[in-house]
Amino acid sequence: MSASVRIPTILRTYTGGAAEVTAEGATLAAVIADLDASHPGIAARILDDAGKLRRFVNVYVNDDDVRFDQGLETEIKDGSSVSVIPAVAGGC
Repeated sequence: MSASVRIPTILRTYTGGAAEVTAEGATLAAVIADLDASHPGIAARILDDAGKLRRFVNVYVNDDDVRFDQGLETEIKDGSSVSVIPAVAGGC
């Protein structure tokens, strides 16, 4: 399955500045692996050393937060949109 992956500004150095790239895979894990094959190093910024989503990185598939779905096993259908969004912290 082919998915469109939206890349946040902070990770665009891995994609040559591209804000959106295409990746293949039937699950989110497969899409991230394909993304890393095309753009080496990007998976390490999305996944932790245990291979799980980093705590401060949010990932959405078709506007649904994967943490409330099936995480890395979330199904990717052809034409899906995947958004990688780093969490923003702050305050007083």
